[in-house]
Amino acid sequence: MRIAMVSEHASPLAVLGGVDAGGQNVHVAALSGALADRGHEVTVYTRRDDPTLPQRVVLRPGVEVVHVDAGPPEHVPKDDLFPCMAVFAQVLAAEWFIGRPDVVHGHFWMSGHAALEAVTQVQARTGGVRIPIVQTFHALGVVKRRHQGAADTSPAERDWIEPSVGRGVDQVVATCSDEAFELKALGVPLRAISVVPCGVDVDRFRPTGVVEERGRTSRILTASRLVRRKGVGTTIAALARLVADGRDVELVVVGGAGTAGADLPDDPEYQRLDTLARQLGVRDHVHFRGQLGQDEMPSVYRSADVVVCAPWYEPFGIVPLEAMACGRPVVASRVGGLIDTVVEESTGMHVPPRDEDAVAAAVAELLDDPGKADAYGAAGRARVENRYSWTRVAADTERVYERLIGRTVSTPEHTTRPARAARDTERTAR
Repeated sequence: MRIAMVSEHASPLAVLGGVDAGGQNVHVAALSGALADRGHEVTVYTRRDDPTLPQRVVLRPGVEVVHVDAGPPEHVPKDDLFPCMAVFAQVLAAEWFIGRPDVVHGHFWMSGHAALEAVTQVQARTGGVRIPIVQTFHALGVVKRRHQGAADTSPAERDWIEPSVGRGVDQVVATCSDEAFELKALGVPLRAISVVPCGVDVDRFRPTGVVEERGRTSRILTASRLVRRKGVGTTIAALARLVADGRDVELVVVGGAGTAGADLPDDPEYQRLDTLARQLGVRDHVHFRGQLGQDEMPSVYRSADVVVCAPWYEPFGIVPLEAMACGRPVVASRVGGLIDTVVEESTGMHVPPRDEDAVAAAVAELLDDPGKADAYGAAGRARVENRYSWTRVAADTERVYERLIGRTVSTPEHTTRPARAARDTERTAR
Protein backbone atom coordinates (compact mmCIF):
# COMPACT_ATOMS: atom_id res chain seq x y z
CA MET A 1 0.00 0.00 0.00
CA ARG A 2 1.01 3.63 -0.43
CA ILE A 3 1.47 5.21 3.00
CA ALA A 4 1.81 8.96 3.66
CA MET A 5 3.54 9.72 6.97
CA VAL A 6 3.12 13.31 8.17
CA SER A 7 5.66 14.51 10.74
CA GLU A 8 5.70 18.28 10.56
CA HIS A 9 8.56 19.06 12.98
CA ALA A 10 10.28 15.70 13.50
CA SER A 11 12.19 14.76 10.39
CA PRO A 12 13.52 11.21 10.17
CA LEU A 13 16.72 12.79 8.86
CA ALA A 14 17.26 15.00 11.94
CA VAL A 15 20.10 14.71 14.43
CA LEU A 16 18.76 13.36 17.70
CA GLY A 17 19.04 14.92 21.15
CA GLY A 18 18.21 18.55 20.41
CA VAL A 19 15.31 20.35 22.03
CA ASP A 20 12.83 19.37 19.32
CA ALA A 21 14.52 16.20 18.06
CA GLY A 22 14.16 12.91 19.84
CA GLY A 23 11.94 9.86 20.04
CA GLN A 24 9.47 10.94 17.38
CA ASN A 25 12.26 11.27 14.81
CA VAL A 26 13.43 7.74 15.61
CA HIS A 27 9.87 6.41 15.56
CA VAL A 28 8.97 7.86 12.16
CA ALA A 29 12.24 6.73 10.56
CA ALA A 30 12.17 3.22 11.99
CA LEU A 31 8.46 2.57 11.43
CA SER A 32 8.70 3.81 7.85
CA GLY A 33 11.68 1.54 7.19
CA ALA A 34 10.02 -1.49 8.75
CA LEU A 35 6.86 -0.91 6.71
CA ALA A 36 8.99 -0.62 3.56
CA ASP A 37 10.56 -3.97 4.46
CA ARG A 38 7.04 -5.40 4.39
CA GLY A 39 6.62 -4.25 0.80
CA HIS A 40 4.91 -0.89 1.29
CA GLU A 41 5.77 2.46 -0.30
CA VAL A 42 6.21 5.16 2.34
CA THR A 43 6.47 8.93 1.83
CA VAL A 44 7.31 11.06 4.88
CA TYR A 45 6.27 14.72 4.75
CA THR A 46 8.19 17.06 7.07
CA ARG A 47 8.70 20.83 7.11
CA ARG A 48 11.78 22.26 5.42
CA ASP A 49 13.98 23.82 8.12
CA ASP A 50 17.08 24.39 5.98
CA PRO A 51 17.17 26.11 2.56
CA THR A 52 19.87 23.72 1.31
CA LEU A 53 17.77 20.58 1.74
CA PRO A 54 16.61 18.95 -1.51
CA GLN A 55 12.87 18.69 -1.99
CA ARG A 56 12.97 14.90 -1.97
CA VAL A 57 15.44 12.55 -0.29
CA VAL A 58 15.46 8.76 -0.50
CA LEU A 59 15.94 7.69 3.12
CA ARG A 60 16.25 4.02 2.14
CA PRO A 61 14.61 1.75 -0.44
CA GLY A 62 10.87 2.22 -0.19
CA VAL A 63 11.03 5.38 1.94
CA GLU A 64 11.18 8.93 0.57
CA VAL A 65 11.29 12.14 2.62
CA VAL A 66 9.58 15.21 1.16
CA HIS A 67 10.55 18.62 2.54
CA VAL A 68 7.47 20.83 2.59
CA ASP A 69 7.89 24.58 2.16
CA ALA A 70 5.75 26.02 4.95
CA GLY A 71 7.10 28.94 6.90
CA PRO A 72 10.72 30.10 6.92
CA PRO A 73 13.30 27.49 5.81
CA GLU A 74 15.03 27.52 9.18
CA HIS A 75 14.63 25.96 12.59
CA VAL A 76 11.44 27.11 14.32
CA PRO A 77 10.54 25.76 17.78
CA LYS A 78 7.71 23.30 17.35
CA ASP A 79 5.44 25.26 19.68
CA ASP A 80 5.66 28.17 17.23
CA LEU A 81 4.84 26.16 14.11
CA PHE A 82 1.06 26.16 14.18
CA PRO A 83 0.68 29.26 11.90
CA CYS A 84 2.58 27.31 9.22
CA MET A 85 0.11 24.42 9.19
CA ALA A 86 -2.39 25.98 6.76
CA VAL A 87 0.26 26.14 4.02
CA PHE A 88 1.59 22.74 5.05
CA ALA A 89 -1.90 21.28 4.55
CA GLN A 90 -2.26 22.95 1.14
CA VAL A 91 0.98 21.34 -0.06
CA LEU A 92 -0.18 17.95 1.20
CA ALA A 93 -3.52 18.34 -0.57
CA ALA A 94 -1.81 19.23 -3.85
CA GLU A 95 0.42 16.16 -3.57
CA TRP A 96 -2.41 13.81 -2.68
CA PHE A 97 -4.72 15.16 -5.38
CA ILE A 98 -2.16 14.01 -7.95
CA GLY A 99 -1.08 10.81 -6.19
CA ARG A 100 -3.62 9.58 -3.66
CA PRO A 101 -2.15 7.52 -0.79
CA ASP A 102 -4.01 4.51 0.54
CA VAL A 103 -3.67 5.74 4.11
CA VAL A 104 -2.32 8.82 5.91
CA HIS A 105 -0.57 8.55 9.28
CA GLY A 106 -0.11 11.77 11.25
CA HIS A 107 2.50 12.13 13.99
CA PHE A 108 1.95 14.82 16.67
CA TRP A 109 -1.15 16.98 16.93
CA MET A 110 -0.18 19.57 14.30
CA SER A 111 0.54 16.84 11.76
CA GLY A 112 -2.87 15.35 12.45
CA HIS A 113 -4.49 18.74 12.00
CA ALA A 114 -2.69 19.31 8.68
CA ALA A 115 -3.57 15.79 7.50
CA LEU A 116 -7.26 16.30 8.26
CA GLU A 117 -7.23 19.64 6.44
CA ALA A 118 -5.50 18.14 3.40
CA VAL A 119 -7.74 15.08 3.19
CA THR A 120 -10.83 17.30 3.47
CA GLN A 121 -9.56 19.47 0.60
CA VAL A 122 -8.83 16.44 -1.59
CA GLN A 123 -12.25 14.96 -0.95
CA ALA A 124 -13.96 18.27 -1.70
CA ARG A 125 -12.14 18.53 -5.05
CA THR A 126 -12.66 14.92 -6.13
CA GLY A 127 -15.99 14.07 -4.54
CA GLY A 128 -14.54 10.65 -3.82
CA VAL A 129 -14.16 8.47 -0.76
CA ARG A 130 -12.16 10.06 2.03
CA ILE A 131 -8.56 8.91 2.49
CA PRO A 132 -8.40 7.11 5.85
CA ILE A 133 -6.32 8.84 8.53
CA VAL A 134 -4.42 7.25 11.42
CA GLN A 135 -3.00 9.43 14.18
CA THR A 136 -0.20 8.96 16.71
CA PHE A 137 0.10 11.90 19.12
CA HIS A 138 3.44 11.04 20.79
CA ALA A 139 2.44 13.48 23.56
CA LEU A 140 -0.86 14.95 24.68
CA GLY A 141 -1.23 18.62 25.54
CA VAL A 142 -3.57 17.93 28.44
CA VAL A 143 -0.89 15.78 30.10
CA LYS A 144 1.85 18.29 29.37
CA ARG A 145 -0.22 21.10 30.88
CA ARG A 146 -1.02 18.99 33.94
CA HIS A 147 2.66 18.51 34.73
CA GLN A 148 4.19 21.76 33.50
CA GLY A 149 1.45 24.26 34.30
CA ALA A 150 2.45 27.81 33.33
CA ALA A 151 5.76 26.53 31.95
CA ASP A 152 3.92 24.81 29.09
CA THR A 153 4.71 26.70 25.88
CA SER A 154 2.12 24.98 23.67
CA PRO A 155 0.02 27.36 21.57
CA ALA A 156 -3.48 28.08 22.84
CA GLU A 157 -5.01 26.41 19.78
CA ARG A 158 -3.75 23.04 20.97
CA ASP A 159 -6.38 22.94 23.75
CA TRP A 160 -9.24 22.46 21.30
CA ILE A 161 -7.58 21.27 18.09
CA GLU A 162 -5.82 18.26 19.61
CA PRO A 163 -9.02 16.65 21.00
CA SER A 164 -10.78 17.51 17.72
CA VAL A 165 -8.05 15.71 15.78
CA GLY A 166 -8.46 12.68 18.02
CA ARG A 167 -12.19 12.59 17.34
CA GLY A 168 -11.83 13.46 13.65
CA VAL A 169 -9.36 10.83 12.44
CA ASP A 170 -10.40 7.27 11.72
CA GLN A 171 -8.10 5.57 14.21
CA VAL A 172 -5.75 6.78 16.93
CA VAL A 173 -2.72 4.64 17.67
CA ALA A 174 -1.86 5.07 21.35
CA THR A 175 1.65 4.03 22.30
CA CYS A 176 0.71 2.80 25.78
CA SER A 177 -2.31 1.93 27.90
CA ASP A 178 -2.01 5.13 29.95
CA GLU A 179 -2.39 7.21 26.78
CA ALA A 180 -5.46 5.21 25.76
CA PHE A 181 -7.18 6.23 29.02
CA GLU A 182 -6.23 9.89 28.40
CA LEU A 183 -7.66 9.73 24.88
CA LYS A 184 -10.93 8.28 26.14
CA ALA A 185 -11.19 11.20 28.57
CA LEU A 186 -10.79 13.57 25.59
CA GLY A 187 -13.81 12.02 23.91
CA VAL A 188 -12.11 9.61 21.53
CA PRO A 189 -14.30 6.47 21.27
CA LEU A 190 -12.64 3.29 22.51
CA ARG A 191 -13.42 1.59 19.19
CA ALA A 192 -11.24 4.21 17.48
CA ILE A 193 -8.19 3.56 19.72
CA SER A 194 -5.56 0.90 19.06
CA VAL A 195 -2.52 0.41 21.29
CA VAL A 196 0.71 -0.16 19.37
CA PRO A 197 3.94 0.68 21.21
CA CYS A 198 7.06 2.32 19.88
CA GLY A 199 9.87 -0.03 18.92
CA VAL A 200 13.61 -0.50 19.11
CA ASP A 201 16.24 -1.67 16.64
CA VAL A 202 17.14 -5.01 18.21
CA ASP A 203 20.02 -5.54 15.76
CA ARG A 204 21.76 -2.25 16.52
CA PHE A 205 21.01 -2.28 20.24
CA ARG A 206 22.18 -5.63 21.60
CA PRO A 207 24.08 -6.86 24.69
CA THR A 208 27.20 -7.96 22.82
CA GLY A 209 29.66 -5.63 21.13
CA VAL A 210 32.05 -2.80 21.89
CA VAL A 211 31.85 -1.41 25.43
CA GLU A 212 32.94 2.16 26.08
CA GLU A 213 35.58 2.57 28.77
CA ARG A 214 34.57 4.33 31.96
CA GLY A 215 36.47 6.37 34.48
CA ARG A 216 35.08 5.10 37.79
CA THR A 217 34.09 1.83 39.39
CA SER A 218 30.37 2.22 38.66
CA ARG A 219 28.53 4.08 35.92
CA ILE A 220 24.96 5.39 35.66
CA LEU A 221 23.59 6.57 32.32
CA THR A 222 20.71 8.84 31.45
CA ALA A 223 19.84 9.88 27.88
CA SER A 224 17.21 12.40 26.87
CA ARG A 225 16.58 15.83 25.47
CA LEU A 226 17.83 18.42 27.95
CA VAL A 227 14.52 19.83 29.06
CA ARG A 228 13.55 20.11 32.71
CA ARG A 229 10.67 17.63 32.64
CA LYS A 230 13.04 14.82 31.62
CA GLY A 231 14.26 14.68 35.22
CA VAL A 232 18.03 14.79 34.67
CA GLY A 233 18.24 17.04 37.72
CA THR A 234 16.61 14.31 39.79
CA THR A 235 19.26 11.84 38.61
CA ILE A 236 22.08 14.26 39.47
CA ALA A 237 20.63 14.70 42.95
CA ALA A 238 20.44 10.91 43.33
CA LEU A 239 24.07 10.65 42.23
CA ALA A 240 25.03 13.10 45.00
CA ARG A 241 23.46 10.78 47.56
CA LEU A 242 25.39 7.80 46.20
CA VAL A 243 28.67 9.73 46.27
CA ALA A 244 27.94 10.89 49.81
CA ASP A 245 27.64 7.21 50.76
CA GLY A 246 31.21 6.70 49.59
CA ARG A 247 30.54 5.12 46.20
CA ASP A 248 32.97 5.60 43.33
CA VAL A 249 30.29 6.27 40.71
CA GLU A 250 29.93 8.48 37.64
CA LEU A 251 26.91 9.71 35.69
CA VAL A 252 26.93 10.05 31.91
CA VAL A 253 24.31 12.44 30.50
CA VAL A 254 23.61 12.10 26.77
CA GLY A 255 21.58 14.81 25.04
CA GLY A 256 21.50 18.55 24.62
CA ALA A 257 22.58 21.13 22.09
CA GLY A 258 25.35 20.31 19.67
CA THR A 259 26.95 17.07 18.54
CA ALA A 260 29.37 15.69 21.14
CA GLY A 261 28.54 18.64 23.40
CA ALA A 262 29.96 21.29 21.06
CA ASP A 263 27.25 23.84 21.88
CA LEU A 264 26.38 22.70 25.40
CA PRO A 265 27.67 25.86 27.14
CA ASP A 266 24.91 27.84 25.39
CA ASP A 267 22.14 25.42 26.39
CA PRO A 268 20.07 26.93 29.27
CA GLU A 269 19.16 23.53 30.71
CA TYR A 270 22.78 22.42 30.60
CA GLN A 271 23.71 25.57 32.49
CA ARG A 272 21.10 24.81 35.15
CA LEU A 273 22.24 21.19 35.48
CA ASP A 274 25.91 22.18 35.55
CA THR A 275 25.18 24.62 38.38
CA LEU A 276 23.19 21.96 40.25
CA ALA A 277 26.03 19.43 39.99
CA ARG A 278 28.52 22.02 41.29
CA GLN A 279 26.24 22.98 44.17
CA LEU A 280 25.90 19.31 45.12
CA GLY A 281 29.65 18.79 44.90
CA VAL A 282 29.53 16.12 42.17
CA ARG A 283 30.50 18.05 39.04
CA ASP A 284 33.60 15.88 38.57
CA HIS A 285 31.35 12.80 38.67
CA VAL A 286 29.06 14.02 35.86
CA HIS A 287 29.97 13.80 32.17
CA PHE A 288 27.75 15.78 29.79
CA ARG A 289 28.20 14.25 26.34
CA GLY A 290 25.80 16.26 24.20
CA GLN A 291 24.14 14.56 21.25
CA LEU A 292 25.42 11.16 20.17
CA GLY A 293 24.47 9.31 17.02
CA GLN A 294 22.49 6.09 17.04
CA ASP A 295 25.59 4.12 16.08
CA GLU A 296 27.49 5.53 19.08
CA MET A 297 24.84 4.77 21.70
CA PRO A 298 25.03 0.96 22.03
CA SER A 299 28.59 0.98 23.39
CA VAL A 300 27.59 3.70 25.87
CA TYR A 301 24.57 1.72 27.06
CA ARG A 302 26.70 -1.39 27.53
CA SER A 303 29.17 0.56 29.66
CA ALA A 304 26.50 1.44 32.25
CA ASP A 305 25.65 -0.61 35.32
CA VAL A 306 22.21 1.01 35.46
CA VAL A 307 20.25 3.23 33.06
CA VAL A 308 18.05 5.81 34.81
CA CYS A 309 14.97 7.32 33.16
CA ALA A 310 13.44 9.72 35.69
CA PRO A 311 11.06 12.06 33.80
CA TRP A 312 8.17 13.88 35.46
CA TYR A 313 5.96 12.33 32.79
CA GLU A 314 6.68 10.42 29.59
CA PRO A 315 4.22 9.59 26.77
CA PHE A 316 6.30 6.54 25.88
CA GLY A 317 10.10 6.70 26.12
CA ILE A 318 12.43 4.92 23.71
CA VAL A 319 15.53 5.08 25.93
CA PRO A 320 14.33 2.30 28.29
CA LEU A 321 13.80 0.03 25.27
CA GLU A 322 17.29 0.74 23.94
CA ALA A 323 18.76 0.08 27.39
CA MET A 324 16.82 -3.19 27.76
CA ALA A 325 17.84 -4.25 24.25
CA CYS A 326 21.47 -3.79 25.35
CA GLY A 327 20.84 -5.97 28.38
CA ARG A 328 20.97 -3.21 30.97
CA PRO A 329 18.63 -2.89 33.98
CA VAL A 330 16.47 0.23 34.08
CA VAL A 331 15.35 2.45 36.96
CA ALA A 332 12.32 4.36 35.63
CA SER A 333 9.70 6.78 36.87
CA ARG A 334 6.30 5.18 37.33
CA VAL A 335 4.67 7.33 34.65
CA GLY A 336 3.10 7.04 31.19
CA GLY A 337 4.62 4.52 28.83
CA LEU A 338 7.36 3.54 31.28
CA ILE A 339 4.73 1.68 33.28
CA ASP A 340 4.20 -0.62 30.29
CA THR A 341 7.76 -1.05 29.04
CA VAL A 342 9.71 -1.50 32.29
CA VAL A 343 8.35 -4.45 34.27
CA GLU A 344 8.78 -3.98 38.01
CA GLU A 345 11.16 -6.52 39.58
CA SER A 346 11.64 -8.18 36.19
CA THR A 347 13.41 -5.82 33.77
CA GLY A 348 13.99 -2.98 36.21
CA MET A 349 12.56 -0.94 39.06
CA HIS A 350 9.91 1.78 39.22
CA VAL A 351 10.26 4.90 41.35
CA PRO A 352 7.97 7.88 41.96
CA PRO A 353 8.70 10.88 39.70
CA ARG A 354 10.83 13.71 41.15
CA ASP A 355 12.06 11.48 44.01
CA GLU A 356 15.87 11.50 44.11
CA ASP A 357 15.94 9.41 47.28
CA ALA A 358 13.98 6.63 45.59
CA VAL A 359 16.24 6.79 42.51
CA ALA A 360 19.36 6.59 44.68
CA ALA A 361 17.98 3.64 46.66
CA ALA A 362 17.02 1.71 43.50
CA VAL A 363 20.39 2.32 41.85
CA ALA A 364 22.23 1.33 45.04
CA GLU A 365 20.25 -1.91 45.23
CA LEU A 366 21.25 -2.86 41.71
CA LEU A 367 24.89 -1.84 42.19
CA ASP A 368 25.04 -3.99 45.33
CA ASP A 369 23.47 -7.02 43.63
CA PRO A 370 25.11 -7.62 40.23
CA GLY A 371 23.26 -10.91 39.89
CA LYS A 372 19.91 -9.16 40.09
CA ALA A 373 21.10 -6.47 37.67
CA ASP A 374 22.20 -9.12 35.16
CA ALA A 375 18.89 -10.99 35.49
CA TYR A 376 16.95 -7.78 34.87
CA GLY A 377 19.11 -7.07 31.85
CA ALA A 378 18.54 -10.52 30.37
CA ALA A 379 14.79 -10.26 30.96
CA GLY A 380 14.76 -6.82 29.34
CA ARG A 381 16.45 -8.16 26.22
CA ALA A 382 13.93 -10.98 25.96
CA ARG A 383 11.06 -8.53 26.40
CA VAL A 384 12.12 -6.19 23.60
CA GLU A 385 12.74 -9.11 21.23
CA ASN A 386 9.25 -10.47 21.88
CA ARG A 387 7.23 -7.25 21.97
CA TYR A 388 9.13 -4.18 20.81
CA SER A 389 11.07 -5.05 17.66
CA TRP A 390 10.23 -2.75 14.76
CA THR A 391 9.21 -5.82 12.77
CA ARG A 392 6.50 -6.55 15.34
CA VAL A 393 5.46 -2.89 15.63
CA ALA A 394 5.22 -2.52 11.83
CA ALA A 395 3.08 -5.67 11.57
CA ASP A 396 0.71 -4.36 14.26
CA THR A 397 0.53 -0.95 12.54
CA GLU A 398 -0.09 -2.60 9.18
CA ARG A 399 -3.12 -4.39 10.65
CA VAL A 400 -4.55 -1.03 11.75
CA TYR A 401 -4.16 0.30 8.21
CA GLU A 402 -5.70 -2.79 6.63
CA ARG A 403 -8.79 -2.60 8.83
CA LEU A 404 -9.39 0.97 7.65
CA ILE A 405 -8.68 0.36 3.99
CA GLY A 406 -11.00 -2.63 4.05
CA ARG A 407 -14.01 -0.46 4.72
CA THR A 408 -15.45 2.72 3.18
CA VAL A 409 -14.46 5.73 5.24
CA SER A 410 -17.01 8.51 5.50
CA THR A 411 -16.39 12.01 6.76
CA PRO A 412 -16.41 11.81 10.58
CA GLU A 413 -18.75 13.92 12.64
CA HIS A 414 -15.94 15.62 14.54
CA THR A 415 -14.09 17.51 11.81
CA THR A 416 -11.87 20.37 12.97
CA ARG A 417 -13.32 23.87 12.65
CA PRO A 418 -10.83 25.00 9.94
CA ALA A 419 -11.50 21.76 8.03
CA ARG A 420 -15.26 22.35 8.09
CA ALA A 421 -14.77 25.92 6.90
CA ALA A 422 -12.56 24.78 4.01
CA ARG A 423 -15.06 22.10 3.03
CA ASP A 424 -18.00 24.50 3.11
CA THR A 425 -16.09 27.10 1.11
CA GLU A 426 -15.23 24.50 -1.54
CA ARG A 427 -18.84 23.37 -1.80
CA THR A 428 -20.04 26.97 -2.20
CA ALA A 429 -17.48 27.56 -4.95
CA ARG A 430 -18.71 24.52 -6.85
